[in-house]
Parts: sequence; C-alpha cells; structure tokens
Amino acid sequence: MVDSSTVLWGQTIAYTIYCLVILLLMAWFAYKITKTGKDNKVKPALFYTFVGFLTALGVSLHIITYNTIPWTPVDLNRSEYVPDKTFDITVENHEFFLPAEKLVIDCNDLVLFDVTSKDLTYGFGIFREDNSMVFQMQVVPGHRNDILWQFDKPGIYTIRSTEYSGPRGIFMILKDVVEVLPCEGS
Repeated sequence: MVDSSTVLWGQTIAYTIYCLVILLLMAWFAYKITKTGKDNKVKPALFYTFVGFLTALGVSLHIITYNTIPWTPVDLNRSEYVPDKTFDITVENHEFFLPAEKLVIDCNDLVLFDVTSKDLTYGFGIFREDNSMVFQMQVVPGHRNDILWQFDKPGIYTIRSTEYSGPRGIFMILKDVVEVLPCEGS
C-alpha cells in the first residue's frame, strides 16, 4: 500500500497547482473586464478554451489520484483479501476496549480492525508518532465498522477517536498501543 502521507503530499502539490491556475484565470478575467479601452473584452473562444482546459485538468487529477489512494483496491475487491490478523475492538462509554494490552502486528500483515460501538458514534483512527493520521473510520452503533489495512512501515502507533462524541471524547486516546514489528531485511 502507498503510505497515506505520500498520497497527501502528492495531492497537496497537484491541487495547489490546480487552484493557482484557477486563481490566475480569475485574475486575468478581472483584469480584462476592468481594463479601459477597446481591448477590454474577453474573447469567448479563449475563455471557453481555458475553462475546458481547467475542466479536463480537474477530471484528470481525480482519475490519476483515484489509483493512488491506498485503500481503494482493498475496498473494491474486499472478498479477495484474507486478513493476516483480526482485532475485535469495542467502544462504549467513551472508552476503547482492546483484545490485548498492545496490538502487535508483523510488518506487511493485512490487518482487519473490526470496531463495534455499544452506545454512540465514535471515530477510530490510527496515528503515527508525529501525530499524523494513518487512517480513520467512523464507528456507528448497530452497523458493521471495519477496515483492512496493511502496515508496511515499522513503528509505534496511537489509537484516537476522530469523531465528536461529547466533551469526554477528547480523552479517547490510547498512546503507543499498536506496534508494527520491523520488516524482514531492514
């Protein structure tokens, strides 16, 4: 799987450039319509060509980044994947209940996090040591809430609630409870 931080950087760069091009179009259009003299009209052919270019660029960005999102193949072909490990986690009364004190995962294992809420809607997120998010999902009572994830980098991770579930929800943090062991050969 592509690391989510890599995807974020790539999308940040691509969409920043896209937004800058749109802002340039707006500035050019504003300049042309406020300019005095006989050359103050925006030629429709040029304007619509530029809008067509932006549309094609925007759709292309979506198509290209669709395949870089790391969980897409797993979610689309769910029946073809068998997890190496499954962790059944329960959430109730603003507290996570884990199957073990520490969730130990071998590098490159495909892990199924099956999270059940007994009372409220919570979030379930895994965070790196630098507090950047690896993934998250919403945990809704009475529904299946699970996610498959493959950890390809060793490290210690934290579990946090990523949804507002009342004032006590801010304390739903389990520090350093997920450990991904070093990969072979590293």
